[in-house]
Amino acid sequence: MKENTGYYPREASADAGYYSEDNVKYVMQKQIDVYIPPEKIKHSEWRDMKFTFRGRIPCDISIKDLMRRKLRTKYGRKKYKLRQQTVEPVFGVIKEQFGLRQFLLRGRAKVRSMWRLTCAVFNMMKLYRAKVDLKALTATT
Repeated sequence: MKENTGYYPREASADAGYYSEDNVKYVMQKQIDVYIPPEKIKHSEWRDMKFTFRGRIPCDISIKDLMRRKLRTKYGRKKYKLRQQTVEPVFGVIKEQFGLRQFLLRGRAKVRSMWRLTCAVFNMMKLYRAKVDLKALTATT
């Protein structure tokens, strides 16, 4: 994100597959409020999860316990739940409607090109559905 916009985000969330103490520490060093569960949690478990933590965070808490604690607060669950309406639908459309479940090309550069083309198509589809005037959009940039 820094490379594309020149700024770091204020907050970030990712699914459990991206969790590692090194990843969380790195993001926290950049002053980014991070929400990454240390282990995979089923949707039904999220719904039934109790808000268990209150008060100050202990000084000697581990990164894993810190993430668990953050995600079990009302605010943490609210922030992490935003993924369901922002990020996850995009991947669902790309996988289900575009049929892109794996890359057919080999090599990082070829996969990156294929991913960028897929994202461009997805964005054009969104603009088309929103009936955005593409001529006016390109004239302003």
